[in-house]
Amino acid sequence: MAVNAKKVAVYAVVAFAVYVIITDPAKAADYVQVGFEGISDAAKAIGDFMTWVANGGK
Repeated sequence: MAVNAKKVAVYAVVAFAVYVIITDPAKAADYVQVGFEGISDAAKAIGDFMTWVANGGK
C-alpha cells in the first residue's frame, strides 16, 4: 500500500512539473535556476566547512 502511495506522489510531482513547463516556461526556468543556485550555495558551504576543519577549526 505504501509503495502505491509513493508511486502516486511521484506521478503527481512529475505531472505538476510538466504542467508548469508547458504553461509557463519562463517561470519553470526560474525554478530551475533557483534550484541550481541552492545546490551551488550548499556545495560552497560544505567546501568552506571542510576547509575550516582541515585548518584545525581556526
